[in-house]
Amino acid sequence: MKIAIYGGSFNPPHCGHVEAAKAVSEALKPDKLLIIPASIPPHKEMAANSASAEERLLLSKLAFENIPNAEVCDIELHRQGKSYSSDTLKQLMEIYPGTEFFFAMGTDMLLSFEEWHEFRYLLNNMTLAVFCRNEGENEAIKKHAEYLKKEYGAKIAFIDHEPLSMSSTEIREMLPLRRGSALLPERVYGRIIQQGDFGAKAEFGWLREKAYAMLKPKRIPHVAGCECEAVKLAKRWGADEETAAEAGILHDITKKLLLSDQLILCEKYGIINDTFEAENVKLLHSKTGAAVARDLFNISDEVYEAIRWHTTGKPDMSLMEKIIYMADYIEPNRDFPGVEELRRLAYENLDAAMELGLEMSLEDIRSYGSEPYIVTVEAYEWYKGKNNL
Repeated sequence: MKIAIYGGSFNPPHCGHVEAAKAVSEALKPDKLLIIPASIPPHKEMAANSASAEERLLLSKLAFENIPNAEVCDIELHRQGKSYSSDTLKQLMEIYPGTEFFFAMGTDMLLSFEEWHEFRYLLNNMTLAVFCRNEGENEAIKKHAEYLKKEYGAKIAFIDHEPLSMSSTEIREMLPLRRGSALLPERVYGRIIQQGDFGAKAEFGWLREKAYAMLKPKRIPHVAGCECEAVKLAKRWGADEETAAEAGILHDITKKLLLSDQLILCEKYGIINDTFEAENVKLLHSKTGAAVARDLFNISDEVYEAIRWHTTGKPDMSLMEKIIYMADYIEPNRDFPGVEELRRLAYENLDAAMELGLEMSLEDIRSYGSEPYIVTVEAYEWYKGKNNL
């Protein structure tokens, strides 16, 4: 039996890790390729914003799921203290007696191998499967490999592949800046955003792709227009433009769902509705949309509340809530009597625009012979009273 071991912090596992693992699998054709996240790496300190060992294990399962014979192993997570490879190999030799072991590593690990705990034991009981981490490292690898062979009788196999130059450290720095998605496997990035690992914030291009996939195609221009208008209003009134963009992108993600589906989401997320809401699908999508956005994209409370109130409004709304309510109302694709006046007012006096917008909304609802929702009535009365002071 032949087993290849590929260990590391995987903090997070990125496309470079995956491509290296594929190259190892293709070159060695092992019966198993064990991916082993380290609990506490012996050769470096874990960064302050690192994911937990359990989260890195889950991310690794997502990252390497499509590699033949790859198996993410938690053997090092159950041990106390630092994750020494020699201890791991001893355990694996007990589990798989008579197995030929290969240990996959990049250039940096090879060059520092003599500093490893019980490195002679490792060299005596396995073959090093070495690959380049970056372009132009072949000579350094070959030179050091010859040294290890001559000095210790090391067995070394070269894994030929085109390296992807990237590091987990750089990616961790990029994620809070809404960058780095292209360097991570799709499902890994989705999980990182959902959990808020590494302080990550979703890239807007990625977020649009996910949000638009949840919409009816004819609604996409409206959502794009709402995002654009929200950013403009945020800039005008001194609010955070990225927060406005995020809320604009996500505000209608459950809009297309039927009433029955909306109610299922309400039950899932513990959303309590009154009788009027439970019978009105238009009122529910803002509540379920906020809940789904928080679940899938780890949105802030500010974004959550802006989505939550973008349909009905409410008395005494926050600045961001007003911006999203108004952006939804006046985005460039809207065309109805009075919209130009509403647009003008939104950039001159936001509270006056709220009063006018709520009044127009109430008139529209009543024109169809319907009774407006009480919260919208209360919102209109609040802004009317405030503006008349």
